Amino acid sequence: MITTDFVPGSPCWLDLGAPDVGAAAAFYGSVFDWEYRSFGEEAGEYGFFQLNGKTVAGLGALSEEGARSAWMIYFCTRDADATTEAVRRSGGSVRVEPMEADGEGRMAQYTDPQGGQFAVWQPGTHKGLDAVDEPGSLSWVELYTTDAAAAKAFYGDLFGWRTQDMDLPGGGGTYALITPADLPEERMHGGLMELPAEQLQPTGGRPYWHPVFASEDCDATVARVTAAGGSVQMGPEDAEGVGRLAVCLDPAGADFVVLTPSPS
Repeated sequence: MITTDFVPGSPCWLDLGAPDVGAAAAFYGSVFDWEYRSFGEEAGEYGFFQLNGKTVAGLGALSEEGARSAWMIYFCTRDADATTEAVRRSGGSVRVEPMEADGEGRMAQYTDPQGGQFAVWQPGTHKGLDAVDEPGSLSWVELYTTDAAAAKAFYGDLFGWRTQDMDLPGGGGTYALITPADLPEERMHGGLMELPAEQLQPTGGRPYWHPVFASEDCDATVARVTAAGGSVQMGPEDAEGVGRLAVCLDPAGADFVVLTPSPS
């Protein structure tokens, strides 16, 4: 369960790097009823997605040459500089050095030792997302990696995450549930799963994080995805004990999951 108290190591922000900001704003507006509020050209087209007046994500233009359109997950940290040094010590690399964000906080972006990209946010005046774990907002994060044991060790050392393995139905492999340090199991915020490189198609075989967005009706949301020009990689299908879900791609190829949770 993702909450907005944003303890260290918990997801606190996400944003989309898109080749066409206007097209991305239109797509996600059609799918989730999000409204895009741009900060203008001086901010490099960066802006916020909002739902019912609450910020649920960010959107900006792709800034790296040759980069694919993708969602970036940010995890809360009390000290972005210390986290950056820990990433280096643990074998990861720094893509964006810690930097100030207009007094609202500090951010940095990294690549884990297997190739998965992620980021951190050190809150200042801006704490993070306004709405989570409700329809149209972030409810879970997932890492698909080529080496689950190495990923557990890296992120465990970095954030203090605890992981708990569960077997997927039908021999579908092992899924590791992630819980922030010193918090109970009901505060699980994500999972990681080992997959062979050939199954990591969106990145050409490199591990990647993606967001899971809650929906009141998975099938209806998926219909909106395809009507707006997106596509479906998997589903909709029922996952025992989880809910009804589908893995989707937006028109630029950024992947995300839509989930209608099982009743509690």
